[in-house]
Amino acid sequence: MSLNKSERRQRIKFRIRKIVSGTAAQPRLSVFRSNKEIYAQIIDDVNGVTLAAASSRDKGVAKGTNTETAAAVGKAIAEQALKAGIDTISFDRGGYLYHGRVKSLAEGAREAGLKF
Repeated sequence: MSLNKSERRQRIKFRIRKIVSGTAAQPRLSVFRSNKEIYAQIIDDVNGVTLAAASSRDKGVAKGTNTETAAAVGKAIAEQALKAGIDTISFDRGGYLYHGRVKSLAEGAREAGLKF
């Protein structure tokens, strides 16, 4: 049984989501990466609420290479989280490898003050 790329990613994503869950005290930072853009949300899974969101499509996000843009999105989501009183999160890489744009987003969020 061979899986295509998206089915494989979905399986990995579900495996991660069995373990990683966001609460009000420690919400989940979820990453979605398309071919063109990158999106991040901070989610409280207990109440089913998105607390903050940022993407590469937002106006204030600096453009550059894909990894530079991802780092800028990480900084933007961290600023919103700190403004909302959130400083500790659980990182959900969404089935993607912790490499490239996903890693850059995480490092940008860490530099801006989020702990995970």
